[in-house]
Amino acid sequence: MYKIVRKKVLNPTVTRMDIEAPFVAKKAQPGQFVILRVDKEGERMPLTVADYDREKGTVTIIFQVVGATTEKLNHKEEGEYIEDFVGPLGKATDIENKKRVCVVGGGVGCAIAYPVAKGLNDNGCEVHSVIGFRSRDLVILEEEFEKASARCVKMSDDGSWGEKGLVTDALRKLIEEGNEYDEVICIGPLMMMKFVSAVTKEYGIKTIVSMNPVMVDGTGMCGGCRLTVGGKVKFACVDGPEFDGHEVDFDEAIKRSGTYKGFEKIEREKTCNLFKKEVE
Repeated sequence: MYKIVRKKVLNPTVTRMDIEAPFVAKKAQPGQFVILRVDKEGERMPLTVADYDREKGTVTIIFQVVGATTEKLNHKEEGEYIEDFVGPLGKATDIENKKRVCVVGGGVGCAIAYPVAKGLNDNGCEVHSVIGFRSRDLVILEEEFEKASARCVKMSDDGSWGEKGLVTDALRKLIEEGNEYDEVICIGPLMMMKFVSAVTKEYGIKTIVSMNPVMVDGTGMCGGCRLTVGGKVKFACVDGPEFDGHEVDFDEAIKRSGTYKGFEKIEREKTCNLFKKEVE
């Protein structure tokens, strides 16, 4: 059992939790993830390590409430426990020997992008961050990105926060201003990563994307997280979650990502109704 030592609502659909997991905290690195179960009957759910504190023995997770499991997790409070918390899993981000990197985050993907930006900054890299949200009320980790970045560009779809426009607009502007990047690291919705990769390909800039397909066991056995990268089948849990953005078959990944959306919606509604009955 793993104790929830801190819970904070970041926006109407996104929550942050610090989980007491000293063995995971001891080994965790930016870019890696954990697989958790809320209770004994729960499904296995992968979540990226958003931060960690080795001294306190805690690991931070940030999740968006979209399905039954995230709904259950969001009903847990400080001092309560979750059943399983396994990790760290996946390959860590390569943060060594980088002079200047642009980290691009979109929406809740910023929860994954932030520890990467922080890790690079702590390692002496000059970090330029481009972070985008649909609107001001959905913004998370603004102060954290500012501290971890030499330059932080903020974008919103409706112009209510930062500049109005897309992260690709800001990235292209930074490149055309003459900023030379060792690489661009992009984390967010699949469509966003696809178009960021298209922009960087024009300029010949190495681009890393973090993929989050359906995942069950985290060992490559189930095959649920398979992707096509460079014409070959890869598994996000053991080969990633980071891949060369110029080689990922995004169209295939986008198509597969919608497979269970209908099921997720139904299961979340069932879970919400269950909690309502308990309150009544």
